[in-house]
Amino acid sequence: MYKYEIIIYWSNEDESFVAEVPELQGCMAHGETPEDALKNAKEAIQLWIATAKEFGDPIPIPKGSKLIYA
Repeated sequence: MYKYEIIIYWSNEDESFVAEVPELQGCMAHGETPEDALKNAKEAIQLWIATAKEFGDPIPIPKGSKLIYA
């Protein structure tokens, strides 16, 4: 399990919850509920890291684990 910060908030524009992973540029996910957004963000993190490994890109070391509901 990766310990990246995930920020979850409601987006009026998207009409869904958005989960952003600030330490991984461009890594984000959406969901109908905060729980769905979190689940999708965890999958997005795995895909982000797999893609970075495939292309030999650096993978940031997580600063810690923290979940913020805003």
